[in-house]
Amino acid sequence: MSGQMGTVHGVGLGPGAPDLLSVRADRLVRGARHVAYFRKAGRPGQARRIAEGMLREDAVEIPMEYPVTTEIPVSDPRYNARLSAFYADCTGRLVALARSGEDIVVLCEGDPFFYGSFMHLHARLSGMVPVNVVPGITGMAGAWNATGQPITWGDDVLTVAMATLPEAELARRIRDTDALVVMKIGRNLPKLRRAVVAAGREDVAWLVEHAAMPGQRVTPLADAESVTPYFSILLIHGQGRRP
Repeated sequence: MSGQMGTVHGVGLGPGAPDLLSVRADRLVRGARHVAYFRKAGRPGQARRIAEGMLREDAVEIPMEYPVTTEIPVSDPRYNARLSAFYADCTGRLVALARSGEDIVVLCEGDPFFYGSFMHLHARLSGMVPVNVVPGITGMAGAWNATGQPITWGDDVLTVAMATLPEAELARRIRDTDALVVMKIGRNLPKLRRAVVAAGREDVAWLVEHAAMPGQRVTPLADAESVTPYFSILLIHGQGRRP
């Protein structure tokens, strides 16, 4: 393959169940010689878990381990600097492989372009080597399907927010929307609960944990005492126009 560059494929794996991959994603993952994925040190990583049993026997795995940043506030410039250096290092590894003529599949939870780490690679890889993105079902779609209720009707406006937002901003957005998805809950649950109460919507809010995964749980917010730090989403369903 001398002189021919390989392609970096950012492949969306969907919300958690292996059979919720697209046909294209399934084909790429099963055929990949080089497979990269993000994970925390000492853990296999959610993307790699979804792909368990799918990889070729001779697949070369490229774990990309996040630097520890828990001791640094997000607002501290050192936080972005450390992550930026990490993504630059990951980019360098993938570029070197692609320039040697090898294709690489990067496993991505949900959809690669929806709050995913792959976006940070894509921004750096673009213009250096060929990049291809395969869409995936988002985690939030898995969550609202787990409730058995449509998330939006008619002209409903759907807002997607992060629980890391300031409490007053959360309350404003919860109050001003028809349907709501809140991600990145974890230790922010008490703040999020206060914001939902302040917006007068506690009775219609739901927490979904591990949507489309083993251990899936759907709980009214009013009954929830805690949540799994990861893979937890809050939902408020729209009640808009319908025939």
